[in-house]
Amino acid sequence: QVHLVETGGGFVQSGGSLNLSCTASGGIARFWTMGWYRQGPGKERELVADETLHETTNYADSVKGRFAISRDNAKTTVFLQMNNLKPEDTAVYYCNAVYHLPGGRPVDYWGQGTQVTVSS
Repeated sequence: QVHLVETGGGFVQSGGSLNLSCTASGGIARFWTMGWYRQGPGKERELVADETLHETTNYADSVKGRFAISRDNAKTTVFLQMNNLKPEDTAVYYCNAVYHLPGGRPVDYWGQGTQVTVSS
C-alpha cells in the first residue's frame, strides 16, 4: 500500500516562504513523476509543479520564478520551495506520484493534502 505523507503547510503573510515536502512509502522505489497540485476555494485542482526521474521540471505559469521543485536522490521525496507567496496561492496542496506499471500504464497516487494560507 503506497502512502504519500505531506508536511510543511501553514499560515504565512504575503511575501513569505514555505517549504512543502512529501515522502512516499509502501514498496515502490521509483516514481516516474512526483509533483504538487493545489485546489483553492471554489476552484478546480491544478498542477503547480512536477519533476520526472530525469529531472525535467514543469511549472504552472502562475508560480514560475517563485516556486522550485526538487526530489531527493532516492526519488521518493519531493519538495516544493515556495517564495514570495501571494494570497492567490492559498489552497490545499496535494502531493502526486505517478508510477508506470510494466507495459507503461500509469498509476496515480495522492497525498491527503496540506493547507497553505497566505494573508494579504
